[in-house]
Amino acid sequence: MPRAKQRTPELRDRVLDVAITTLGEEGIARFTTRRVAERAGTSVPAVYELFDDKAGLVRAMFFEGFRLLGAELAKVPKTDDTRGDLERLVPVFRLFCRAYPRLAQVMFSRPFADFEPGPDELAAGAAVREIFVGRIQRCIDKGLLSGDPTDIAHVLLALAQGLAVQEAGRWLGTSTEIERRWKVGVTSVLDGFGKTAPEPR
Repeated sequence: MPRAKQRTPELRDRVLDVAITTLGEEGIARFTTRRVAERAGTSVPAVYELFDDKAGLVRAMFFEGFRLLGAELAKVPKTDDTRGDLERLVPVFRLFCRAYPRLAQVMFSRPFADFEPGPDELAAGAAVREIFVGRIQRCIDKGLLSGDPTDIAHVLLALAQGLAVQEAGRWLGTSTEIERRWKVGVTSVLDGFGKTAPEPR
């Protein structure tokens, strides 16, 4: 008789959760399909049935990371404080990177040689960026910012990613200095776009 399929939605969810935990606790260099299977209480063939290979498992973590980040960003309410609504997205992004530093590496860099994001993966990142774009567009509509909203979102997220990496590496100084430098960075970027922005070349 053919071997029964081992993949179930419940097992997939458990393996994915364990994979993210394993990545966070043991690091990228020690992350293997075998280690994930051991910690999830299943077999390597079962993991392959669910995700095809290690790259497929990393791909699933990539999507799950953006799903988690998007869900947290979506919780930030919209108020009459339009610029404040935009600024309040940044600490959520920062906290996500602090809670899942290695998952953030998978999402925003290329730590695994056998995983290269394709169009679907890039679309997942764009969906999160669109949350920022929407808040930025509200600021533009009220005359608080000037420029292309997608350009501004890219610049603001690049700043946030860079600061998150610096903070994780303990390069930003004391806790007081860290808070000040995040505030200075975000304020400077948004103040810069608050002036008349040049037309893109």
